Amino acid sequence: MKITIVGAGWAGLAAAVAATQAGHHVTLHEAARVAGGRARGVDMALPNGQTLTLDNGQHILIGAYTETLRLLRTVGVNVASGPQAGAESPLLRLPLALIGPDGQGLRLPRLPGFLPASWAVLAGVLRHPDWPWRERLGLLRAALRWQAQGFQCDDRLSVADLCAQARGAIGPRVLTELIEPLCVSALNTPAPEASAQVFLRVLRDALFAQPQGADLLLPRVDLGSLLPEPALRWLQAHGVTVRLGERVHDLAALQGQDSIVLACPAPEAARLSHAINPRWAAQAQALGHTTIATVYAWSAHARLHAPMLALPSSAPCPAQFVFDRGRLDPSGKSQGLLAFVVSASTGEREEIEASVLRQARTQLGLELQAVRTIVEKRATFACTPGLARPSARIGPRLHACGDYVAGPYPATLEGAVRSGIAAAEACAADRVSPHGLSG
Repeated sequence: MKITIVGAGWAGLAAAVAATQAGHHVTLHEAARVAGGRARGVDMALPNGQTLTLDNGQHILIGAYTETLRLLRTVGVNVASGPQAGAESPLLRLPLALIGPDGQGLRLPRLPGFLPASWAVLAGVLRHPDWPWRERLGLLRAALRWQAQGFQCDDRLSVADLCAQARGAIGPRVLTELIEPLCVSALNTPAPEASAQVFLRVLRDALFAQPQGADLLLPRVDLGSLLPEPALRWLQAHGVTVRLGERVHDLAALQGQDSIVLACPAPEAARLSHAINPRWAAQAQALGHTTIATVYAWSAHARLHAPMLALPSSAPCPAQFVFDRGRLDPSGKSQGLLAFVVSASTGEREEIEASVLRQARTQLGLELQAVRTIVEKRATFACTPGLARPSARIGPRLHACGDYVAGPYPATLEGAVRSGIAAAEACAADRVSPHGLSG
């Protein structure tokens, strides 16, 4: 089959690789001059004159990202599969640790792989040094209840509602130090507005479905080097036509294709598909979006006691996490560079940047100089209760993929990759027509 994919973000790249593996003839279009979409590398200069390729937003992966890890291996990225990733791996694998500037917090232990994942959760919660015993036991009771219910709940509930229904089991420390940070980092939506059903799915897959599923996989290289660049090399080596810097203005220009996959952002997919399925286009266009800001800040001697810290977050101190890029970069070029992540961000760029620098001063004791602040206005869709997301099928031989299409996951790299693979499989099921979309 002849398949055209519009968009070379992580979903489009996954679709292109899967379709190529299935033996189809693939053409990949991307409007930008570089692939990767919202998870790509960008160049920037440090105050010391060092030029680095960083990310257009700090991302992490977790051990439960099985399809993303499989895709990386397929295109030749050396991703260690065991609990200890070697120095040559582009991902640093660590057990989940939500520790603060004081070094205290939740740490999941490394247990043998044959033990159920829930045992690590049990051990981590019981060994927490600061939570009152009542809250520790209450969280475990709530988790057992969610597990007994198959991690299913009323689709209309928010995460805050879900915790309130726990009848006091979720105490204030657990709520502010675990539930809320996990919710805003995974769904990019505050707990009072976030879908409880999607949140439970994330908890199930990360904490209860597989050993080391909650492991943090922190990129040691920029995101462009992690997937987009190896994927493009793999695709071109397998005969795929890659057209960067070429925007598809109209689907009529793609006539003659057996299937088309729109792997572009929701607004662009809505524009291209409106004449074929106005209802789908309206649903895609109506999605609300939330913002993620990443503040890169530097000081020659800045160094954290861990590669990632969870920060006490509030309106004056908006960042939820900070990453020590110097500890992650094996080349040593990023020494002194920190990346602060503000999920569900509000306010203007200058305001966010100033607030984060004050937060670094008060919470970390560091005087930092801002290097660059990247504000992704449409970073993710707003993952709210009962949200009706557009389906992956737009019309005959026309499909969509991306982290926003209907599915069990929030807007994550894993959600994007899985949707791309599903789109390639859907193309294979299309009836081949010599008339393409109009057939």
